[in-house]
Amino acid sequence: MSRKVTTSIVSAFMTGKSLSVDNSTTDGTSLFLFGNKIAEKRNGGLHITNAGWQSNTTKERLNALPNVSICQKNHVWYLNGKVWDGKWTKVS
Repeated sequence: MSRKVTTSIVSAFMTGKSLSVDNSTTDGTSLFLFGNKIAEKRNGGLHITNAGWQSNTTKERLNALPNVSICQKNHVWYLNGKVWDGKWTKVS
């Protein structure tokens, strides 16, 4: 379940609006968490990264995006069922 901050910031990002809430910011094209870019819309697609942080907050923000399902098992992150190193990946 997403917190209100996640719902608000992801909604603004997906609709192309600027918003800053607590530790998250979007200019409508990129999504930032603690100043680290974790998602961006480019080349007609949505690209994500964990920016080197395997935190619950990073996972929560990314999981609120369309076509993203991240889970963790034994300290390993899985993106849409496949092992994911957290590097930039196109999800849609």
